[in-house]
Amino acid sequence: MPGFIKLSSRTLRLLPLMTLAALALVALALMPALFRSESSLHIRASRHGTTLPDGFYVYQTLSAQGIHIKSITPEQDSLVIKFDSMEQSDAAEKVLRKLLPYGFDIARQQGHGAANWINRISFSSQSVG
Repeated sequence: MPGFIKLSSRTLRLLPLMTLAALALVALALMPALFRSESSLHIRASRHGTTLPDGFYVYQTLSAQGIHIKSITPEQDSLVIKFDSMEQSDAAEKVLRKLLPYGFDIARQQGHGAANWINRISFSSQSVG
C-alpha cells in the first residue's frame, strides 16, 4: 500500500464488510428496474398495400379506454406499442382487435427489463465479433 494512505487495522478489517454493504445497497436500488416487466404489441399489415394505422389515432383511442401507453413507435413495417404491465397490454389487444379492420396482425411480445436488456447486449456483442 502506498505510504501516503494510512488506514488503521480496524478500518482494514471492516473494509470488506463495508464494500459488501455498499454493493448490497446498489443491488437493492436496482432491483425494481431489473424485475420490472414490460409488454408490447406489434401491429403489422398482413395484406400488401395496407398501410399501418396512425400512431396518434391508436394512442387517442386506447387512452380514451383508460389504457396507459408507455410508447408507440414505428419499427420495420410495424407499429410497436409498449405498456408497463401485462394487464394494460391485454386490454389494448382486445380494443385493437375490435378497432382495426381485417388485414392487420396483432402480435404480443413480452420482455422482462433486465433479461431483455442483457439479451440485447449479448446479441449485439455476438454480431460485432
